[in-house]
Amino acid sequence: MSRRQTRPPKRHSARKKTTVKRKAQQYVLRLYVAGMTPRSTRAIQNIRRICEDHLKSRFDLQVIDIYQQTTLAEGEQIIAAPTLIKKLPLPLRRFIGDMSHTERILVGMDLRSPEQEKAAIELSARKP
Repeated sequence: MSRRQTRPPKRHSARKKTTVKRKAQQYVLRLYVAGMTPRSTRAIQNIRRICEDHLKSRFDLQVIDIYQQTTLAEGEQIIAAPTLIKKLPLPLRRFIGDMSHTERILVGMDLRSPEQEKAAIELSARKP
C-alpha cells in the first residue's frame, strides 16, 4: 500500500463552510462601563447600533457597570472603561473606548475583512 492511499484527502470546501458557519454564529458581548458618564452612554449607543446593523438578532449584549459589579470586572481584568469583550465566537477580543470606530470594531469582530475595510476607507476618502 502506498503512502498516498493512507492519507485523508484535502478538504478545501470544509474551510469555506466553517467560515460561513462562523459568521452565522451567535455573538456574546460584554460591555463594561464606569457609571453613566457621557463616554459610557456613547459606547452603549454605538455598540447597540453596530450590533443591530450588522448582527441583527445574532447577538447577546450585556452592559455591566464596574461600580456595581466589581467582581465581574476583576475577573475579566478590566483596566479601562468602557471596554467591550467579544466572548463568542472565538477568538476572544477586547475593544477599549467609546466604540465610535465602527470599521475597527467590525474587523475586530470578524464581521468585515481587512480588504473590505481598506475599500471602505478609500471610498470615504474620495467623498468630498
